[in-house]
This record gives sequence, structure tokens and C-alpha cells, in this order.
Amino acid sequence: MSIVEDIAKKDDSSGPSLLRAAPDSVSFRKLRKRLVRHVRQAMDDFAMLSGDGGKWLVCLSGGKDSYALLAVLSDLKWRGLLPVDLVACNLDQGQPGFPRHVLPDFLSAHGIRHRIEYRDTYSIVTEKIPQGGTYCALCSRLRRANLYRVAREEGCSSVVLGHHREDILETFFLNLMYGGRLEAMPPKLRNDDGDLTVLRPLAYCAEDDIEKFSSALEFPIIPCDLCGSQDGLKRNQMKSMLDAMETRQPGRKDTMLKALSNSRPSHLLDRKLFDFSGI
Repeated sequence: MSIVEDIAKKDDSSGPSLLRAAPDSVSFRKLRKRLVRHVRQAMDDFAMLSGDGGKWLVCLSGGKDSYALLAVLSDLKWRGLLPVDLVACNLDQGQPGFPRHVLPDFLSAHGIRHRIEYRDTYSIVTEKIPQGGTYCALCSRLRRANLYRVAREEGCSSVVLGHHREDILETFFLNLMYGGRLEAMPPKLRNDDGDLTVLRPLAYCAEDDIEKFSSALEFPIIPCDLCGSQDGLKRNQMKSMLDAMETRQPGRKDTMLKALSNSRPSHLLDRKLFDFSGI
């Protein structure tokens, strides 16, 4: 059975609690089905479901991407297409002014199993990184280590993140232009210890669709003041570059994402991937 047929099994007029307040419009129903279809396609393409059962730790930052991720996964469970248990997790990193009540209140109101974990990584980051430096790399490492620990404590097999199409493309160009390597964000990755998988089910989803989806459902967005306080980050430059390309030639982002799954080692310069000496 095709993915489209699977998705069409249930009427979108009902659904999980997170989607009960969805607008009753043709445009939103199309948007919802498109996101569900893209997530299901990514799960199939990258074998994110390894057998029935299991438990996923869905990382929830309070941003639009992670809210959308949780909503689409809940939608798939409601449709009977996701045979795993979901545990939503927010890592409260101790940022001053962080509204601690928002996420637990929201998750409890929708009957979503969750865990709020407090670890003051904010103080570590601001102590280690000089003023004017970029916090993201160290902040991400500390956050990931804590999320791995929570996943193990909760008995989860996978840590699920809300990175989308634009995140993957921006990472690719950052590594290309500043890291000197062809590398992006893989939709599925085994951690260094080999006991957890990291999943990115939104890999095929456009950020613009996620923005419209989260806005329509009026999720209580919590901005990241730590990252948002820094101007001129290289990632922002990559975002602007990609947006400009898409404006001039619509469809370029999808084409570039397709290229990441269509590499030809014999036409690159990596001698580890292709035996040039054997020609």
C-alpha cells in the first residue's frame, strides 16, 4: 500500500489532541497531509522503524520545529502508522527568564507523557565561551549529552530531533564553505556508544510549511534567547543565501536536498570513497 493510501485511511476532521484546534480549511488539511506524507516517506527511506514496539524520546525545545515534530508524530500514531511509544522531553538549560511553566502545562493539557529535565548548561556555556563568541556548538554538545542520558533512563531506543530540510542544507553549506568537507545532518545516525539512534523525521519537510503549521495551531512558542542574542552567525548567512537562491529559482532547495542522496564518488575527489588508482 502506498504512503498516500495509508494517510488517507482516516478522516482529518478528527485527530490527536494536539490537532483538535486545527483550522477547518482546505489549505490546512493539505498542509497537514503534506507534512505527514513527508515524515512517513523519511521514515521509510531511512528505516527509522526497526521492528514493532519501542519508545522514542521526542526532544521539545519550545520552538516551532519541535512542536510540529511532536504533532506530526502524534498524528501518525493516531492513524496507526507509528507503532512506538512517545515521551516528550524538554531540557531546561537554566536560561534567565525561561518560562518553565509553559511546556509542562501544555503537555499535561494534551495528555502527553513527558519529562522536564533541569540542567544549568547556560552557566557553563557563558563561562566557557568569551563574550561575542558563538554559543551554539558547546550548547548543542551539552544538550545532546543530557538528552542521551534521559533517553537511557526512560528506556528509549531513539532520540528524535526536529531538524528540517533547511537545517540539513544549511549544515551542508557550512561544512562545505568553512569545514572543507561534504557533510550534512543525516536523517538517521547511531550515537558513538552504539546504544541509541538519532532520528530526524522532518528531514524532507520545508521550514515554511512547519512555520505555517505551527502558527495555525497556535503553539506557545518559546524563543531561544541564548542563540537569538547573537547576530551574524554563519548559519544565518547560509539561510539568507539559500533563501535568495530559492527566490530567484523556486525549487532549488528540493533539488539540492535530492542531490545529497544522489552522490557519485567517481566524480568527486575523495580517494577513500573511490579507487582512482584502479582505473
